[in-house]
Amino acid sequence: MAKPRVAVFFGGMSSEHDVSLQSAASVIRNIPQDKYEVICVGITKKGRWLYYPGSPDRIASGEWRKDPDCCRAILSPDPTQRGLLKLMEDGQSILLKVDVLFPVLHGKNGEDGSIQGLFRLSGIPYVGSDVLGSANCMDKEFTHIVLTHAGIPNARFEVVRHIDASRLDERCAEIGEKLGFPLFVKPANAGSSVGVNKAKTPEDLKAAVRFAFTHDRKVIVEEAIVGKEVECAVLGNEKPATSICGQIIPCNEFYDYDAKYLSAASELKIPADIPEETAKRVQETALKAYRALGCAGLARIDFFVTDDGEVILNEPNTMPGFTNISMYPKLWAASGIPYSELIDRLITLAIARGEQA
Repeated sequence: MAKPRVAVFFGGMSSEHDVSLQSAASVIRNIPQDKYEVICVGITKKGRWLYYPGSPDRIASGEWRKDPDCCRAILSPDPTQRGLLKLMEDGQSILLKVDVLFPVLHGKNGEDGSIQGLFRLSGIPYVGSDVLGSANCMDKEFTHIVLTHAGIPNARFEVVRHIDASRLDERCAEIGEKLGFPLFVKPANAGSSVGVNKAKTPEDLKAAVRFAFTHDRKVIVEEAIVGKEVECAVLGNEKPATSICGQIIPCNEFYDYDAKYLSAASELKIPADIPEETAKRVQETALKAYRALGCAGLARIDFFVTDDGEVILNEPNTMPGFTNISMYPKLWAASGIPYSELIDRLITLAIARGEQA
């Protein structure tokens, strides 16, 4: 009997392209080869799709695009085909049947529901949340709206839209008066702390908003929450489970992109340095948010735990980092699920959800 064929997607047009390469290389190395046949589809920064037959090491290094055996590829939206079309140089096409799609993609077009819509059209089961769950978690404005409606504590926030650019002085003054300083400024649709800055003054706020606008046409400004940065991994579909809690001790003033990926000085503490009762509330809140936002398969839910024990949700991540230093696989390893088994479970969950569709 043929092994199920899993297509791993990596790269993408988002600002998190390079993070995706590292995550995907790690995932591919750890997919149980005795259970699955793996094929790879890389998406360049310009959005070109390429079938890639080479080593995951060349994905991690960014050299994968130079492989002479790469060829153009298209995921067919026709559910009667359920496969990937390889477009050959002689004009012929080859259909590769695919059983599961695994989008190891971070950020825009990969984590916001866009590619999930294509996956749904293809009729092929896929790892992770569907269109709505992905969109809810990617757009920080809608994340706040859903969390607030569900009664889940989260930071007070304001939205600055691109149309406000002509009255930025006035808008920033309004926000500063309403929320106070310091403030965190974030592109509404980006992850890995890309484009995020801390504003301590009105001038800082304007500069941070302008910078965030280079990543998105909508910017979220949040009140600063002082507390420990605690994360919880969630795994499952209708009956999700939580990992033990982990804690981030950033080397920088906050857990920015450099602290996450470019520095070895940030510390991951597993389990988190919080009381057992507080950890339980973090886990319960993570499950409540997971369901309210419409997540499936997996998510990492990030929190602040204040000195007085208040649990405040920071943000969800529907396709968290899978690098060798990433919190999501580390949390599950510490909870008794090794990396390869975790990937196997994610694929199994995708197949099970596809069978129910």
